[in-house]
Amino acid sequence: MQSTLKLLLAGSTTFIVLLFMSCDSKKETDGPYFGNGFHNGCADQSSVVIWTRLTKTREGNISGEKFLVPDAEEHRQLDREADPEKIWKAQIPEGLILEQMEGACPGMPGEVKLTYYSLSNPDNKMITRWVAVDVEKNYTYQWKLENLEAGTKYVVELEARHNDRSKVSDRLEGSFRTPPRGGKEEEIGFCIVTCHDYWRRDTVGGHKIYDSMLKLFPDFYVHTGDIEYYDKPEPYALTEELMQFKWDRLFALPLQRKFWAQVTSYFMKDDHDVLRDDAFPGMTYGTVSWERGLGIFDEQLPACDKPYKTVRWGKDLQIWLTEGRVYRSRNTDPDGPEKTIFGKEQKEWLFKTLEESDATFKLVINANPVLGPDRVNKKDNYSNSGFKYESDEIRDFLNRFDNVFLCNGDRHWQYVTHFEGTNLWEFGCGAGADEHAGGWNQDDFRPEHLFLRVKGGFLYGKVSRQNGKPTLILQHCDVDGKIVHEEIFSR
Repeated sequence: MQSTLKLLLAGSTTFIVLLFMSCDSKKETDGPYFGNGFHNGCADQSSVVIWTRLTKTREGNISGEKFLVPDAEEHRQLDREADPEKIWKAQIPEGLILEQMEGACPGMPGEVKLTYYSLSNPDNKMITRWVAVDVEKNYTYQWKLENLEAGTKYVVELEARHNDRSKVSDRLEGSFRTPPRGGKEEEIGFCIVTCHDYWRRDTVGGHKIYDSMLKLFPDFYVHTGDIEYYDKPEPYALTEELMQFKWDRLFALPLQRKFWAQVTSYFMKDDHDVLRDDAFPGMTYGTVSWERGLGIFDEQLPACDKPYKTVRWGKDLQIWLTEGRVYRSRNTDPDGPEKTIFGKEQKEWLFKTLEESDATFKLVINANPVLGPDRVNKKDNYSNSGFKYESDEIRDFLNRFDNVFLCNGDRHWQYVTHFEGTNLWEFGCGAGADEHAGGWNQDDFRPEHLFLRVKGGFLYGKVSRQNGKPTLILQHCDVDGKIVHEEIFSR
């Protein structure tokens, strides 16, 4: 039985709800399967990147064996010694292999084929040739689709097989939407999230914010980083193999997999999904170097031409996705004109493109806070004293605009910060689950706080025209999608 597309109408938006089925849902095959679904990324008006991975099983091994958990000192020693055998023995019970551990979704060689077409023109299909997934990149493959039409919903169909002598073993369908051009007045909704990991999800099937967000029919979604946590136990990902295992496990979660296959997405990186907490160039984590950590991220998620990007979403909205790890100085360097997070090239690009844009509302989306406040012991973001010289420069520049709004991840609490007498606003989206929230005292409500909530959830935004006026609404939502705070800006 082939997969089915069911169309739901939500106002003027046609939204595709997916029913995931194999090519024959009643007959098991020997694989390979799309156990990690697929993701899209890097979308603009004319292009998008599609990522997928082939697996031995249809689902993650939810009933697998538990990992051993080294204590804090043993973890530090394993990190220092960087001995793969010791790292393995300290976390995987004797006699077991990684495929037997809880959540495992092992990769499998095979071939994939992609078909895509506009929802409004299903007879005009673009079909790629069969290609082998890259076993050196964790059985993944990525396509860059170009010459797309702006403001258009596209349907994606994926097929898998073992080789050219075997039958199709799995099929998958989904969708994405390209952004409308800058001159078009259109209502646009979007979600921004941060801070997930497998063990701090709030349902067996994944983070329930994904179900809550899907009900809002967002046009796009941004994950600001800390998508997974290498430096948290079960297992501590002190080797490349364990890092890949953590991605495979997370991507097999049904709620995430369903959402990512339907919503135009942008994925940013932060410290925990490059190496470890507060990571910067020159660091290692166990056997993995900084450079390899960056490489693994680009293999496990859609890789853009550059790690920073600006995208216009119609007449009234433009977003900037900044990169906070690749170009940064060491956190331990003394502060001054040469110490940077964005790097010279990206900072010049950010300033130039913000000045050139005629979008009604401009959202600068960062992995880390620019305004904060943050804890005094933190040293790796613009709201900390360690990067004060550059952060003052950036805040002074942003304060020239009365239509620029900062959105960020990283912090495990939701907040709105606005300094009275300035144009500076920042919206922290908060961690993806209540269990993952923390790091700030709920009673520590500062003068710059307009809202503070130490719980999980996400940030939802909508740009529309109300009584002819362009309006931006930014709402903090809890994990169930209930609005807990709202700010409205009109032009």
